[in-house]
Amino acid sequence: MLGAIEAGGTKFVCAVGDETGGIVERIQIPTTVPSETIPQVVAFFRKFQIEAIGIGSFGPIDVNLDSTTYGNITSTPKLGWKDYPFVQELRKALEVPVGFNTDVNAAALGEANFGAAKGLDSCLYITVGTGIGAGAVVQGKLLQGLSHPEMGHILVRRHPEDHYTGKCPYHGDCLEGLAAGPAIEDRWGAKGVELVGRAEVWDMEGYYIAQALMHYILILSPKKIILGGGVMNQEQVFSSVYKYLPELLNGYVTLPNLPDYIVSPGLGDNAGVVGSLLLAKNALQKNG
Repeated sequence: MLGAIEAGGTKFVCAVGDETGGIVERIQIPTTVPSETIPQVVAFFRKFQIEAIGIGSFGPIDVNLDSTTYGNITSTPKLGWKDYPFVQELRKALEVPVGFNTDVNAAALGEANFGAAKGLDSCLYITVGTGIGAGAVVQGKLLQGLSHPEMGHILVRRHPEDHYTGKCPYHGDCLEGLAAGPAIEDRWGAKGVELVGRAEVWDMEGYYIAQALMHYILILSPKKIILGGGVMNQEQVFSSVYKYLPELLNGYVTLPNLPDYIVSPGLGDNAGVVGSLLLAKNALQKNG
């Protein structure tokens, strides 16, 4: 049996399951501070005989195996989690191999193996919610270089009617600063669920996401793009993306039918958890 943690900024989803993505049991634990959250996580997994655990975590995180701080959450503004030795603490508490990557990389892995990109060796998973992040599978492997991708912080052109300064504490008006959930709420003065009937809100959202997708398509050429996260529950964003992306590309790149190419997660809310089970499987194989 394998363990999985999808560690998000607001909640930890913990699950046990198998290498086929099957989930036996799952719970949610609020993300407060490590001294409160981690003991609850450990207590859940101690009820089962798990062989390994996979963590898909909010970031930034250190995924460089040769680094002295491998397994740490690094420069997050999340109170109490900066420089937290996530992998080290879980290994110590549970005494099993630990696989570790970003939550969006885990989701990309899950979707590539069992979801909307099943059968493909390339996909891009993007979450648009409290923040914006993306994970990529390229030639069957997760994309990683000096660190993991941080695609939510690219610069985009400002919408002609957008005078909002931006929400990102690091870059102001980067993609996340203009298009993540907190930016929508700050700009329009209400939460997204209260803005459902405001077409201009979602048209602008699609304008920014389409710009980002143009960059990702030109650089990575993914075979499938999967858009998840709370903001993407507003289906009108997809329509706006389908409208703006061809205008931006202007015929330079030929794409498949957009509603078939840019889709919702095939695994729904389980993408990150299923991907984390696969991270656990990989960790077990490496330690076998």
